[in-house]
Amino acid sequence: MYFLLRQTNMSAFRAFAPASFNLWHTVLYMKYSESLKKTRDFSIVYQRGKSYANRTLVLYVLRKRGSERNRVGISVSKKVGNSVVRHRLTRLVRESYRLHETEFDRGLDLIVLVRPGAKESDFFTVERALLALGKRAEIKDHNAEKGGGHDHEEVHDLVDP
Repeated sequence: MYFLLRQTNMSAFRAFAPASFNLWHTVLYMKYSESLKKTRDFSIVYQRGKSYANRTLVLYVLRKRGSERNRVGISVSKKVGNSVVRHRLTRLVRESYRLHETEFDRGLDLIVLVRPGAKESDFFTVERALLALGKRAEIKDHNAEKGGGHDHEEVHDLVDP
């Protein structure tokens, strides 16, 4: 997606798009999830939820009744590194979840804590860690269509040689 956006003449695009149109929100979004933001909501998940951990991440899971959307919160402590490192890890976790969100059950509050050992982790390490925790927590919907994952063919189509 990035290559396509970078090569597009954005000023020409904005001239024809409605004023309320937000390109980034349209391109990069989670279909079945939203952010978990309030401190109160985080506290409830920490207190009532169940935790699962590996070397890279800790996953807190709380099932909600009557909801078809997941709420995902990501927490990276200052022990992990400076703000650049913390923000990078947050983006890696969010993108890992976004690519695989169709595989997760609905109606969950999830908090992903990034451990200090993840400081040097790459995307694939974070992705494997998140999927392993989802499997261990039994929140991955095994009957779901595997809509997530990496679409390498699509990336090649976007880049002109």
